[in-house]
Amino acid sequence: MVGVSPDTVTAQRKFANKFNLDFTLLGDENHEVANLYGVWGEKKMYGKTYMGVQRATFIIDPDGKVAHVIPKASPKTHDDVVLEALGELASA
Repeated sequence: MVGVSPDTVTAQRKFANKFNLDFTLLGDENHEVANLYGVWGEKKMYGKTYMGVQRATFIIDPDGKVAHVIPKASPKTHDDVVLEALGELASA
């Protein structure tokens, strides 16, 4: 598992240490990865429009191809949704 964020590498390291994460977090300050995956775009909050990351999860198969996309991933339900998707992919 790899997490990608537009934050700096330093910010990613602090976040990972704070929450004792055991997976890799990558900094994407120039939004290159976000652009490639189509998740850097316009967002709106409290009447303001700004550019930001559209939270999503991509499950990549052993051949390096996107096998499943979970758009608008929610931290509250993410674990269950990912496990369900992996189960479906394993039984296919």
